[in-house]
Amino acid sequence: MSPYKTVEADEKSSDVVWHQASVSHQERVSANGHQGAVLWFTGLSGSGKSTVANAVDKMLHDNGCKTYVLDGDNVRHGLNGDLGFSDQDRVENIRRIGEVAKLFVDAGLLVSTAFISPFSADRAMVRDLLGDMAFIEVFIDTPLAVCEQRDPKGLYKKARAGEIKHFTGIDSAYEAPESPEVHVETATKNVQQCAQQVVDYLVEIGLITR
Repeated sequence: MSPYKTVEADEKSSDVVWHQASVSHQERVSANGHQGAVLWFTGLSGSGKSTVANAVDKMLHDNGCKTYVLDGDNVRHGLNGDLGFSDQDRVENIRRIGEVAKLFVDAGLLVSTAFISPFSADRAMVRDLLGDMAFIEVFIDTPLAVCEQRDPKGLYKKARAGEIKHFTGIDSAYEAPESPEVHVETATKNVQQCAQQVVDYLVEIGLITR
C-alpha cells in the first residue's frame, strides 16, 4: 500500500484558488522565443529514454531554447520519494509529473520527461491535461532483449532473480504507444541520430527553428 493519501473532492478547501501571475504565459513565451511543450519519452528500462532525452535537451539548449529535463530516477529522490512501484504508485507518479510538467509549459519551457510510464491511460491523462499541442509523445522503442542485454543498472538481473517485484517488461506490463508523435528505434540508431530525429520533428511542426 502506498504511503500517500489521495484527497477526496469533498476534502479540498474552497479557499484554495488559482493565483494569477503578474507575468503572463504569452510574455514568457515571447521572452523564450518559442512555445512551451512536453517531450514525453516513454519506453522500457534500459531503452535509452534518459540518454536520448538529455541529448535532445543539449541540442535544444545549444540552439538557444529554454529547456529542462525531468528524469524518473531523479524525481523519485525528492518529489516522488514516497512512492513505490505498484500499479497504483506508478499512476500517482505520472499524475504528479504531469502536473509539474504543466507548470514548466506555462513557463514557456521545452521540458523533456524520461519515465517508463507503462500505462496508456496515464499517458493519455497527461495529454488531456496539457493538450495535444503541448504534449509530444516520444516512444523509445527498444526490444526487451536489447534492454535486458544492456541492463545498465543490473535491474533486469535482479528482476529475473525475483529480487525486484513489479518490474516493467518482466512481471508488470508495458503498453506501447500506438501512435506516438515520434517513434525512435534505438537498436538501429546511435544516440545522436535518435536525438536528431526528435529535434527534426520539432522543426517540422514549427515549434522551433534551426
